[in-house]
Amino acid sequence: MSDGSLCSQMEKLIVGPLEATRIPTLIIIDALDECKDEEPASAILSILSRYVNKIPHVKFFITGRPEARIRSGFRLRSLLPITEVFKLHEVKPEMVDRDIKLFFQTQLTDLTENRSDCDSTEDWPSLSDIKILCKKAAGFFVYASTVVKFIASENNPPMKRLALITSLPQSTVEEGRSGVDQLYTKVLEQGFTNTHTDDSQYHSCFQAVVGTVVLIFNPISIKGFSELLRYDMSDIRSTIRSLHSLLLVPDNMENPICTFHKSFPDFLTDPERCKDKRFLVEPAVHHTKILFSCLNLMKERLRKNICNLDDHTVLSEIEDLSTHCKKHIGDALEYACCFWTKHLLKIPGSNSCIKEVQKAIDQFFTMCLPYWIEVLALTRNLGTGVHAINDVEQWCALVSLIQNYLLRPVMTFI
Repeated sequence: MSDGSLCSQMEKLIVGPLEATRIPTLIIIDALDECKDEEPASAILSILSRYVNKIPHVKFFITGRPEARIRSGFRLRSLLPITEVFKLHEVKPEMVDRDIKLFFQTQLTDLTENRSDCDSTEDWPSLSDIKILCKKAAGFFVYASTVVKFIASENNPPMKRLALITSLPQSTVEEGRSGVDQLYTKVLEQGFTNTHTDDSQYHSCFQAVVGTVVLIFNPISIKGFSELLRYDMSDIRSTIRSLHSLLLVPDNMENPICTFHKSFPDFLTDPERCKDKRFLVEPAVHHTKILFSCLNLMKERLRKNICNLDDHTVLSEIEDLSTHCKKHIGDALEYACCFWTKHLLKIPGSNSCIKEVQKAIDQFFTMCLPYWIEVLALTRNLGTGVHAINDVEQWCALVSLIQNYLLRPVMTFI
C-alpha cells in the first residue's frame, strides 16, 4: 500500500468524518508491531502525525512491542508532546501476577469443559500447578499465552502437557518448542534486517553486549557495559536498539539493562533452540571473555584509596559513602570485584586458554589484592571476597585434576 493511499484513507475514513462531527472518539490500534512496514519510523504513526492536530477530540490507544520504528514514530515532532507512554513492565508485579493467574485459571478450566479427553470432575489444574505456571511466567504475558497453546494442543492430553511444564520448574525448553523460540527468532532477525551479513563489527558488538547481558550475575547499566566491555555507549545503544521487546533498556544510562524473562537467555545459550549462529551465545566462550574484561578493568582501575577518603576514616561514620562509591567506583568496577570468580567457575578446566587465565589470575593477586579488598569493604561486600577465594581454589583444584588426568601415562598392551 503506497503512502498516498494511506493518506487518502486517513482523510476519508478518519479525519474527514471526525473533523465534521467533532464527536469525542477513542480509536484503538492493537499490535502495531505486527504491521508489515519497512519505514524507519512507523508508516501509520507518520501518517497520524500529519493529521493529529485536525482531530483534537480524538484519542488513540496504541499497543505494540517497543520496536525501533515504533519508538521513532512516537518521537516525531507533532506526536512527542501529546504522547503518553505506558510500559507494561512498570505495572505493579502483584497486579500482573493476579491477571496472569486469572488467565491461566480461566483458559485451562475452559479447556477441561470443551475437551472430550478431559475429566471435568477432576480438580484440574491444581492450585500448585497454577502457582508454578505464574512463577515461571514472571509477569510475561507472551509466555502465559504460549503455555496455554502448548497445553491445549489437539493431539496431546492436556494433563500430560501441563505436567511437562510443571515437572521442570527451572526449564523453559518445552515452552520454547511451543512458540517462544519462534518469537525470539523473529525479533532478532528483524533487528538484523538492515545489517550486512559481513558486518563483523556489528556482529561482534552484538555478541559481546547481548552475551554479557544474558550471562552476568547482576544487571549493570549501559554506562557500566561501556566500561566493562570497552565499547562506546553509542555503539551499545545502537546494537540493542532493535531489542527493546526482549531486553529492559532504561532511558537513563545509569539504570541496569536486564532481560524480561528467563526463557530468552535459555534460548540464546542453547544451540538446539537458537539455530542461527549469529545470535547463539556460547557460555564457556563468553564467560571467559567476561572474566578477562573484569580482570582487565580491575587491573586498570584499582588503586589505593580509590574514593579519596581522609586517612584513618571509619567507614561507618561516612554519611555519603554510597555517593563516593558511585562516583569513584561505579557499577562496572563493583561488578568486576564481586563476580569475576563466578565467571571463572563457568570456564571448563579443559578450555584452550587455561594457561592465559592462570597467568591473569596470578597477576591479579600479585598486583591488585589489597585494592580489591578495599573496594569490597567500601561497597560492603567483604563477605563476597571470602567466597571468591574459595571459588578460585575450587577452580584451580579442578584444573589441576584435569591436567593430571590428561598427562597420566598411557599403558599399552601387546
